[in-house]
Amino acid sequence: MALEAGVKAPDFALLATPDQKVSLSEFEGPVVLIFYPADWSPVCSDELSVFGAAKKLFDDHGAQLLGISVDGPWCHEVFKEKRHVPFPLLADANPHAHVAKAYGVYRDADGTSERALFVIDRDGTVAWSYVSPVGVNPGADGALRAVEALS
Repeated sequence: MALEAGVKAPDFALLATPDQKVSLSEFEGPVVLIFYPADWSPVCSDELSVFGAAKKLFDDHGAQLLGISVDGPWCHEVFKEKRHVPFPLLADANPHAHVAKAYGVYRDADGTSERALFVIDRDGTVAWSYVSPVGVNPGADGALRAVEALS
């Protein structure tokens, strides 16, 4: 069961590159966590493209976008370059999917995560969450409305 609004968001530190970690607690403004099953899948590529296109709208509200999947940092590096993703993609690979598990969105059946969105407020609390069917791109509108409501 995915974490719901009002719950303290679990902090984490995940690799954004093969040698650089990013933690949730280092951000002061709202943070949008974009859990997606895997790099290179068509729906995931489309979802991250939508968030990339909307990045300025999130930036205008001081919000940081962070993509999270069970892929490793090397895979993320190539995917970001080829797909022009303008925000960090974090590797929830080692230990396997511990962040997806902490947020209640790990998929035991295939070892990936649900397609889920979380907006974390300045106090580190989940302000909004949404789990989409894994084959459906949820778009950025709901997360953007949640970020705007925090402004």
